[in-house]
Amino acid sequence: MLAGYLIPFGNILGPLIIWLMKKDEDDFVARHALEAMNFQISVLLAVLLCIPLVFVIVGLPLLIVICIGQLVLGIIACIAAMSGEEYRYPYSFRFVNG
Repeated sequence: MLAGYLIPFGNILGPLIIWLMKKDEDDFVARHALEAMNFQISVLLAVLLCIPLVFVIVGLPLLIVICIGQLVLGIIACIAAMSGEEYRYPYSFRFVNG
């Protein structure tokens, strides 16, 4: 999740690499990586939609809300995964199905 701040598209590439490596070994890890990747793609699309809205003033507050939501939902998903629970991100489209 935070890799996107250091590496371009790292927030999508990280879960993709984990999913590709673990999809045949550990179903629990693969499902969480796939869910994280779908969420990060949804966040990327939301940010791309907000960029033109910056010129209409509403884009900047929306970008802030998206960034805070990404951080909070990522932490919630991390806690759920550490507890052994399944977690589905709200407001996330399912682009990739495993």
